[in-house]
Amino acid sequence: MTSSAARTTTATTVDAVCLGESMVTFHPDRPGPLADVPTFHRGIGGAESNVACYLARLGHRVRWISRVGADGFGDRILQEMAAAGVDVGEVQRDAARPTGVYFKERLDGHTAVTYYRGGSAASAMSADLVGREKAWSGRVLHLSGITAALSDSCRDLVRALTERVPGRPHISFDLNHRPALWNGRDPAQLIGIARRCDTVLVGEDEAEAAWGLASANGVRAALPEPGTLVVKQGARGATVYSRQPDGTDTAHFEPALTVDVVDPVGAGDAFAAGFLSATLRGLPLPARLRYGHVLAAVALTVPGDLGCPPPHARVAHLVGLDDATWDSLVLGQGWTEKDEPR
Repeated sequence: MTSSAARTTTATTVDAVCLGESMVTFHPDRPGPLADVPTFHRGIGGAESNVACYLARLGHRVRWISRVGADGFGDRILQEMAAAGVDVGEVQRDAARPTGVYFKERLDGHTAVTYYRGGSAASAMSADLVGREKAWSGRVLHLSGITAALSDSCRDLVRALTERVPGRPHISFDLNHRPALWNGRDPAQLIGIARRCDTVLVGEDEAEAAWGLASANGVRAALPEPGTLVVKQGARGATVYSRQPDGTDTAHFEPALTVDVVDPVGAGDAFAAGFLSATLRGLPLPARLRYGHVLAAVALTVPGDLGCPPPHARVAHLVGLDDATWDSLVLGQGWTEKDEPR
């Protein structure tokens, strides 16, 4: 049973539509097992909603489409998304299913995540509930493999929205492989979805885990159709493949920034937002990768899923640095609030 949308909106064209689940997150106030941590700090997090918030904070018009429970956690997500500048008017409230939550756990310098999202409101998304007119109301539609893993109806929705038919926008797809969500099912089915998209972002490590592909070139060989393919290669950097009008491919590698990592969760979403922001601005591929790296550095140096990027002018300044200066930067916690990084 679904109530009315969070607020009235029209399907006017925006820069980007992000579709997927967001959850309330609980961050421990100290390291240790969940059983021993006495208090947590509340936030929100979800791959597509993270991308939406970053894009909005970079000055883009963004709409987020999803479902949340008719509960206090759903209220909180909508409040925080709206405060970030994201249009939440197409988010549906579900009186029968809860908003998902997850807890972070810091052990031995590593961050683990425990999800409570089974049977969530977002898992009931379907092609019947989310029409193409609304999902295709942006210049870009951003999706991820997480949504396809939530339920059969969510997988069918992603397939419907990535169908190559007239009128669809530019489709961005981030693999975002989460092994626990597949419950014994084969994530290889995501290859078929990725091949229908225009821009695809894949981590080299997750491509090997999900598809058995051990190199960036191997990922490109498996995904020849997307005009733009980004293979993220961890702390080393990322490679972008671009299909040219004559059918040939170009490849460009851009090293990542050096950062003092506080929490790695959410860095991939921040990278995707930076890359898409530069894509919307029509910047060349090397600059798009650098935008991704700068936004990833924002996420890596804060304890939560979402950081607040510096003003766009400063992001653009960092992207435009010469190679030697770029390679020499070291960004630590709080760098976005300082005049100059070290």
